[in-house]
Amino acid sequence: MDWNHLRYFLQLARAGTLVGAARHLGVDHTTVARHIQALEKQMGAALFAREAGGHRLTELGRQLLPAVEAMESAVMGVERVLPAAGSGPAGLVRVGATEGFGTLILAPQLARLTQRHPQLSIDLLALPRMVHLSRREADIVISLERPTRGSVIVSKLADYTLHLYGQREYLARRPLVTQREDLRHHAFVSYVDDLLFTKELQFLDALHQPERFAFRSTSITAQHEAVRAGAGLAVLPAFLADRDPLLMRVLPEEARFTRVFWMSMPAESKHLARMQAVWRFLKEVVREQGDRLVSTKAT
Repeated sequence: MDWNHLRYFLQLARAGTLVGAARHLGVDHTTVARHIQALEKQMGAALFAREAGGHRLTELGRQLLPAVEAMESAVMGVERVLPAAGSGPAGLVRVGATEGFGTLILAPQLARLTQRHPQLSIDLLALPRMVHLSRREADIVISLERPTRGSVIVSKLADYTLHLYGQREYLARRPLVTQREDLRHHAFVSYVDDLLFTKELQFLDALHQPERFAFRSTSITAQHEAVRAGAGLAVLPAFLADRDPLLMRVLPEEARFTRVFWMSMPAESKHLARMQAVWRFLKEVVREQGDRLVSTKAT
């Protein structure tokens, strides 16, 4: 039986959709469908039931799955002992991250990684929401909450700091802020409460209860732009706001927050060369960017 067909079967069983399997394999969804059809022809029976939400394993498919998973483990074992013959990691790796971190820190660095390994392709999902490993939305996820479910490899990636910022001209024409009580004289920029995707982005409850929000957005880059325009004060990541000459910190000693980036990937993928390459590289990136992530300079 053709292992090439079986690996397509395995990815479709895990992803549940042709598009999800194709994304993981770095091919078009029609290629996945073609291999599944060829395998079902060999088996003489359907392995998947086609439904509105995707593909569900039939009874025969469920019986076949453990044997194919065992074959996958054997193939990975062979690949680990064979010499690499000078070839670097190849294939597609999809990385999910928060919007600001993904855009400002990861994007330029991951572009550098693809130059180092020409056969490697990166999809970066820099989104203002959670990216889920369990839904096969990404191969590696960087999140603000540590995953607690599923068979996943989890590593603390880095701490990062956030501060309260305001535009310099805005602060010059508004009441001086020397203590928390003075914040009542100011408007605020923040997230949309009912669309907040993690409690780790709740900051103002511990600092000040604003009388009103001048501007709210699900996007941290949109919040940054609103603060730059003088809309009010906002808690922003230091790696985003410290590089902006229009902004300065407000109550720098009191209004300081620390959060953690966690990195995770499915345990079943840990032996893949492309996954190992990206995983190690992301750790290198945060080591290089450590001072920028945990900024202590005054502005």
